[in-house]
Amino acid sequence: MGAHDEHDMGHTVAGWTGAALAIAGSALAGVAFAAGSAAGIRGGLAVVAAGALAAWLLHLAGWGKATGPRPAGHRYWRTRDAAARGGHGDCLGCRLAGRTGAATATAPRPAARPTRT
Repeated sequence: MGAHDEHDMGHTVAGWTGAALAIAGSALAGVAFAAGSAAGIRGGLAVVAAGALAAWLLHLAGWGKATGPRPAGHRYWRTRDAAARGGHGDCLGCRLAGRTGAATATAPRPAARPTRT
């Protein structure tokens, strides 16, 4: 049983990548602000924007998730969503990319989990 029980909080490759870049960019901008460096602040904000763009592109490539909970068998964070190519019906990111979600959804295929020996 996971930390979130029945909740699917969007733990995906796209989500983790976007969050990591946003945190790094915010930290960079904060340090630059304290140091009084306008160029550093702009650089940190550029990293935050790159994080948003990276998360969106990874979502469109199938490394994100559709809105709402996924079946329990597909909650592993490295599960790729095979239905992302056609778009998710209620997804703003997919609509911005011109994907309507009209394609037939197929079940996501789980990524190979690392084996422990």
